[in-house]
Amino acid sequence: MRIRKLHFAVSVMAVSIAAGSSPANAQATSPTQGPVKITLDDAIQMALAHNHALAAARSTIQQSEAQEITANLRPDPALLGDAQFLPLFHPDQASADYVNSAAQFDLGVSYLFERGKKRQHRLAAAKDQTAVTRSQVADNERSLAFQVATLFTNAQLAESVLDLAEQDLKSFRNTVDISKERYRAGDISEGDYLKIKLQLLQFQADASQAKLARVQALSDLRQLLGRESVPLDYDVADAFDYQPLSAKMEDLQVKALATRPDLRAAQQGVTTANSQYELAKADGKRDVTAQISYTHTAAVSTASLFGQVQLPIFDRNQGEIARTHFAITQAQEQEKAASDQVLTDVEDAYEGLQSNDQIIQLYRSGYLDEAKQDRDISEYAYKRGAASLLDFLDAERSYRATELAYRQSLAAYLLALEQLREAVGTRSLP
Repeated sequence: MRIRKLHFAVSVMAVSIAAGSSPANAQATSPTQGPVKITLDDAIQMALAHNHALAAARSTIQQSEAQEITANLRPDPALLGDAQFLPLFHPDQASADYVNSAAQFDLGVSYLFERGKKRQHRLAAAKDQTAVTRSQVADNERSLAFQVATLFTNAQLAESVLDLAEQDLKSFRNTVDISKERYRAGDISEGDYLKIKLQLLQFQADASQAKLARVQALSDLRQLLGRESVPLDYDVADAFDYQPLSAKMEDLQVKALATRPDLRAAQQGVTTANSQYELAKADGKRDVTAQISYTHTAAVSTASLFGQVQLPIFDRNQGEIARTHFAITQAQEQEKAASDQVLTDVEDAYEGLQSNDQIIQLYRSGYLDEAKQDRDISEYAYKRGAASLLDFLDAERSYRATELAYRQSLAAYLLALEQLREAVGTRSLP
């Protein structure tokens, strides 16, 4: 009976563990499904959710909101009290009659009344600063998305170069095997066979370097995503291919002026500067301290009212008012500079994309097919003894160089496209 109960408990535990396992863990540990694959959109979302530097930047929003609480606080009242004419050095005189008739006791409350709506201006300035902080954090998110896209594209390039290197290595190994048979049959000399065999070393080295580049690219990308968000053996999933763009530069510039968070932060900086100026003028108003006191002396209880205000003869906060007034001009100039920078960024990124697009079109217009056809023809002729070894190796090198250059140009185009997305401030481009 105990054995059955124990078996039942173990079965329930096993079912519970299986039910509690997440699909991500199952995918990461299943030997049949392979490594986890993520798209570029997945990578950006992971980075926005798990990147530690961005999380640290986001905490500045909460800090700024906490400063709003501080700015909106009212002054605390002050409690005042004293006892005078106590017979400390003549304790024999201490009696209830003496305390009632000769000693003096005061108890009062004072409060600082702020003039010029200082609290309201402090709160407005703090809220304006919070708005700037939010825009700055949004700009950090924009920069992070670009960094993730850059490293993602590098990983795609590394994958593509590795695939090319492995294909070339497999094809050339077949060529080496055929050359070996031709050497045994006496169709080629031993020198030619050794040359082509030594050439295999370059293909093997290229494949090894491509594997290293892929590992490093994925590792760098994982750092931005948050190392805990993806497993060690993850991979990228999006197609490494050409993505045409049909938008005009003028339309992109208009969109950038409406969406760029750094420009919005500069615009909000003007509002913040005006808030600081209004607060400086409010601080120039002198506050009033009012006090009410209860006094008991000579067997008589009385009440007293007091008021205190500084005379603004010398200090009217002139310096801070002047400084904040000039700060408005500074913020306005910074806004104009940010606007010009946005237009320049879009223009530079757009021209860079157009230049890379022209290079891609050259490759796609026929150079890739011609390089492959030339390699295939030379390989076919060499295997049948109709072409020399040097001609075949030259065609092979030309094909590899062309394919590698195309992949690098494609990566440069995709990076230029991501640069344009960052310059516009949105990933949704026509």
